[in-house]
Amino acid sequence: MAPSTPVYIVSATRTPVGQFLGSLSSLSATQLGAHAIKHAIQRAGVQPEAVEEVIFGNVLSAGLGQNPARQCALGAGIPNSVVCTTVNKVCASATKAIILGAQTIMTGGADIVVAGGTESMSNAPHYLPNMRTGAKFGNQSLVDAVLKDGLTDAYEDQHMGMAAEACAAEHGFDREAQDDYCIRSYKKAQYAQESGWFGEEIAPIEVSGGRGKPNITIDKDDEP
Repeated sequence: MAPSTPVYIVSATRTPVGQFLGSLSSLSATQLGAHAIKHAIQRAGVQPEAVEEVIFGNVLSAGLGQNPARQCALGAGIPNSVVCTTVNKVCASATKAIILGAQTIMTGGADIVVAGGTESMSNAPHYLPNMRTGAKFGNQSLVDAVLKDGLTDAYEDQHMGMAAEACAAEHGFDREAQDDYCIRSYKKAQYAQESGWFGEEIAPIEVSGGRGKPNITIDKDDEP
């Protein structure tokens, strides 16, 4: 088997992480993704036209329009001649996009690939089933895209939280151990943010101040 081409990550950036309906809720997933891509390639000193492929993960695509990955790429100034692919592997979508990007380089399909993911639960719509064929009589219920497409198992109709409980029980993680892990994780994140350790990876983003007020630059995660 011939040796594969080595792969190097030359830039890795992200937007701040916003809460549900938090500081970044005015921006769509594609706007957030475009901002992250633009910042990443600028930081690497890569010209947009040098990018050969964009692979981006996205789960809650309803209402975003066709191929969110291409929208992110175009928003970042990458030419429309560049191949763009959207990946949906639920929580592992961005990770799978990065794997596919690495494999593309390793197999000689491209030299420069942008890979990652983008999401905005705040902007996921509600569905109104049966409207296309007409609701004849009775109440109609809205379906939350976050729950339907992002957080509910399509086969067992089970919430991901319940699936996590089953996994925890299978591997012997009790509630106390999970709570302790959560607390440690939050404390580490708080310390890292207070110490400025996330500053190098975060691409500050500007949002509207609303009602004629100056725009606001968000450069820190909403949580913890």
